Amino acid sequence: MHIPDSVEIRDKRVELGLTQAEVAEKAGLSQSMIARIESGTVDPRVSTLRKIVEVLQRAQSSMITAADMMKSPVISVQAKETVASTVSIMENYGISQIPVLDMGVPVGCISESAIINAMDEGRIQKIQSQVVSDFMEEGFPTIPKSTDMDTIIHMLHNHHAILVVDKGIVEGVITKHDLIAIISR
Repeated sequence: MHIPDSVEIRDKRVELGLTQAEVAEKAGLSQSMIARIESGTVDPRVSTLRKIVEVLQRAQSSMITAADMMKSPVISVQAKETVASTVSIMENYGISQIPVLDMGVPVGCISESAIINAMDEGRIQKIQSQVVSDFMEEGFPTIPKSTDMDTIIHMLHNHHAILVVDKGIVEGVITKHDLIAIISR
């Protein structure tokens, strides 16, 4: 584990646009303690450093937006596409669900589960002739590029993916995997 020195703490605080008073308030410390730590005149306890680092990490994660996390271009299909070609796309990319777009606008999604359920119910006979719109499910939620990471985390608790839109047109996608990748950077 890397323990930041006084210069690293000051530089990170400044980079995040925080004042010493803001860091102090959020960490439950005095502004003068932050000033002394940053100047190197006091050697803080590990618990004090941990509080400061947590404040800085929270501030940094709130600066990450959907635009920073999204993957683009979005792998998608159209509602009129055959289920066979959709299954082939899913296999090629190793994905289990795919958004359905109409001229860049989300209209639903199709998943392996929906296809399997339709097979189980006897609704699919020949996937070469059946189209996605026959088995389409409700689409993924959409968010603007400016959405913060905390909101994205909350939304991914209930959804497998989120579409990032600009002026109603899908520009990117964020999955649970993308979120985990951000944390591991």
